[in-house]
Amino acid sequence: MKKIALFLIILTTLSFDTFKEDAFDVGEYFKFRIHYGIVNAGYATLEVKEATINNKKVFHAVGKGYTTGMSKFFFKVEDLYESYFDKENGNPYRYIRKINEGGYTKNQEGIFNQNENRILVKDYKRKSEKTILVTENVQDIVSSFYYLRNHPNIDKLKSGESITIDMFFDEEITKFKLKYIGRQDITTKFGTVTTMVFKPLVQTGRVFKEKESLTLWITDDDNKIPVRIKADLAVGSLKADLDEYKGLKNPFKVKK
Repeated sequence: MKKIALFLIILTTLSFDTFKEDAFDVGEYFKFRIHYGIVNAGYATLEVKEATINNKKVFHAVGKGYTTGMSKFFFKVEDLYESYFDKENGNPYRYIRKINEGGYTKNQEGIFNQNENRILVKDYKRKSEKTILVTENVQDIVSSFYYLRNHPNIDKLKSGESITIDMFFDEEITKFKLKYIGRQDITTKFGTVTTMVFKPLVQTGRVFKEKESLTLWITDDDNKIPVRIKADLAVGSLKADLDEYKGLKNPFKVKK
C-alpha cells in the first residue's frame, strides 16, 4: 500500500510554530494509524532523540512508516527518515532516507553546509555523490515538521493567510505553502480536541484531485501536534489519526 509512504511524506511536512524550543523536546513520540478507505493500511511514527555532531548536542528525529496486515502482503512499505538538526535555530545538519516501497528502494544521506548553502548528497544505492546549491535556511523533510511547529506566526494567522518555507526533498527545493482555515473542535480517541485547521497547497495530477486536497488538524495548544490528516486522492481517500503519544513537553489539552 503505497499510500502509507505518501502519508509519511505528508506528515513530516505538515506541522507547524523562528525556532523557540517551545513545542517539543527529547523523548517526544507519536504513533499514527493510517486508513486507506476502510482498510487499516499501516502506521507511522515520529520520535525525538538526542545526538552529538561536532561536539554539540543536537536533536535527532526519526520517522518510520510501514504497512500492516493484508496491506503489507499486497504492497510492503518500510520507510525510514532521519534528521539531525540544531537545538537553537532548527537548521538541519544531516538527513537519512532509506525506503522500500513495493520493491522501489532508496538509500541516501545528505550533509548540510548552511554557511555555504550547499548539501552533499550521498546515494549509497547508486554509489555516487554530488553537491547541490540550496537556499538559505532550507529544511529537510523531517526537520521541516519540527521547525514549523515552532514558527512564530502560527498563532497570529487569520483565516486565508499562509506560511511558506523552503524544503529540500528528492534533490530539489520545494516551496511548501500552508493555508490557515480556522479553528474546529474534533472528536479523537483521547476526547474532544480544539484544533487549528490547515490546507497545504499540493500539486494536482496523478496523486491529488485538487490543490486543496489535503486537510490537517493540529492541536491549538503549545504542542502544535497533528491529530488528524485527510487526503482526497485521485483514487480513493487517506485518513490518519493520532493513535499514541508520550513525552510531550506541554500539556495536551482535551475537553471532557
